[in-house]
Amino acid sequence: MSTDLKHIIEAQQFNREWLENELFPLAENMQEVVRLRRSKTLLKKRMISFFYEPSTRTRASFEIAMDMLGGRVVFSTENATQFSSVAKGETLEDTIRVLNRYCPDVIVLRSSNEGDARRAADVSSVPIINAGDGAGQHPTQALLDIYTIYKKLKKIDGISIAMVGDLAKGRTVRSLCYLLGKFKNIEIYFISPKTTRMRDDIKEYLKRHGVSFTEGSDLRKNIHQVDVIYQTRPQTERGTKFDLSEEARKLYTVDEDMLGIIREDAIIMHPFPRNLEITLEVDKDPRAVYLTDQIDSGLFTRMALLKMVICG
Repeated sequence: MSTDLKHIIEAQQFNREWLENELFPLAENMQEVVRLRRSKTLLKKRMISFFYEPSTRTRASFEIAMDMLGGRVVFSTENATQFSSVAKGETLEDTIRVLNRYCPDVIVLRSSNEGDARRAADVSSVPIINAGDGAGQHPTQALLDIYTIYKKLKKIDGISIAMVGDLAKGRTVRSLCYLLGKFKNIEIYFISPKTTRMRDDIKEYLKRHGVSFTEGSDLRKNIHQVDVIYQTRPQTERGTKFDLSEEARKLYTVDEDMLGIIREDAIIMHPFPRNLEITLEVDKDPRAVYLTDQIDSGLFTRMALLKMVICG
């Protein structure tokens, strides 16, 4: 399967060869670009950052990535529902058509509705990058996550990973599952309340690609076995309700007590923002990469992706 980078819409569009031979080396190269801070790769190129939902890491890293490469963000909003013509009833398709007329080189789009990135790409003559579409996908987060795993563990084949929390509506775990399906001997532990278990479409995909997975409701039973703990928060803005009692939270929370069980060579990840699922004491542990390597990977990966989609 070839990798089409006219648009970045879903994790399924990427194959293993592209990840290993193109994305990872280019992201590695972007570390040096950031260090030198004098790239003109995207000089005179323009990006529109159009977010229907608030964002910190995704929006900031894309906009800083564009600047690091010498390009410009010519229009940016993180509440398009309120501060654009969407508030007057304008459709997504009309918004994208209008933005196209202003001659951007790329549009980074976040929406609250699953499938909106595809709808936008269908009417856009310039590249659309999906920065999250509801409970659907977040492909650039998955790309930075798998790059982080590759950097820290020096491999992806044969890893075991615990995906924890709101798996039904968490778009980051969905997209990461699609990428993990490209590799061999992957083992996934889905840890969540019954009400937020991974949806069947992802489980069917994993079965077709020979990925082993099990479902459970107590992280403590599996945490000593895995290479990666990937925590997520409850998607309360999409209607998720978690039992927040102390007894229930112990089933899913990574805290100081858990650190004594986790393998010494494991890593702890989180796409952020976090709520109560990782306690502050964990931040100081060298296995916790969610405020260090994972954030850095977001900048390097998104720089690489902007160069790819704009320069071809």
